[in-house]
Amino acid sequence: LQNAHPQVRAWGSMTIQVEHRRVEDLIPYARNSRTHSDAQVAQIAASIREFGWTNPVLIDGDGGIIAGHGRLLAARKLGLAEVPCIVLDHLSETQKRALIIADNKLALNAGWEASLLSVELRDLDDSDFDMTLTGFDERELANLLISENFEPGTEADQGRLDQLEPKMVICPNCQTEFDSREATA
Repeated sequence: LQNAHPQVRAWGSMTIQVEHRRVEDLIPYARNSRTHSDAQVAQIAASIREFGWTNPVLIDGDGGIIAGHGRLLAARKLGLAEVPCIVLDHLSETQKRALIIADNKLALNAGWEASLLSVELRDLDDSDFDMTLTGFDERELANLLISENFEPGTEADQGRLDQLEPKMVICPNCQTEFDSREATA
């Protein structure tokens, strides 16, 4: 953190202030490489309607958007006149351009703990929550909501492995025939 802005080095003393700015006063970054489909903007708008505004738009001192282009599009879709913003006036031009990319890419670098995600989604689904608000599409939800309640078979319904009938198989490499029970013993 040697080259970091003094407010970052002394994080405890940095004050983050949320300001409300008029939508028409915010300036999208002309070279923003992140895209937002109409469907994704609709998802963001639905999320704002359900949960409120949880993530302010990051702007520079002139109202130029650093992060939050999709949220601004959603605000326009919702007909909002103002949005919450955080002004990052301490960044150099190079830092702003890098943050515009990093803000999106760093989130993409995260992964999911699939079993925990599945449990959370099943609990939400059981409470009749509108699952589309999670951002997953129907196909993804169908795969994630598959129950992992695996019950192993019992000896009574499967039989004992050491008492199974011989099952002869042929090795694909050497063409030798052998009893597959012997391979697992």
